[in-house]
Amino acid sequence: MLVATYEGMFLLDSTKAAAAWDDTVKHVHDILTKHQSEIVASRQWDERRLAYSVDGHKKGTYLLTYFKTASENLKEIVADCHLSDVILRELVLKVHPKLADHLVNQAMTSTPNVDAEGASEEEADDRPRRRRRDDRD
Repeated sequence: MLVATYEGMFLLDSTKAAAAWDDTVKHVHDILTKHQSEIVASRQWDERRLAYSVDGHKKGTYLLTYFKTASENLKEIVADCHLSDVILRELVLKVHPKLADHLVNQAMTSTPNVDAEGASEEEADDRPRRRRRDDRD
């Protein structure tokens, strides 16, 4: 049983996360610890408007988690995430052992690039608009 470090990005229901953040995080951590995972680091990443509706949700809150577990446990972790009503989507990636400490430190100290998202929306508003037939002289 070889233990490796994994990065999990969990997309959570933003209404449930906003109402009870600690319970929501505990729910995700309980799924991980239920399958013999050791949580290395965990933090709220961001709350964003989704590009498309996910199970009827237009907004979601991201939880970034680093954990150690055996690869055999991943199938059960993903299955429990699919059964959860709090977790909308999940992405679990294996972290290279040489990068694990650096990625954990970087994730716990950095913040998502909120300015870049706001700038793209502003640029979209500055685009020249197509003239309608009614606007022509």
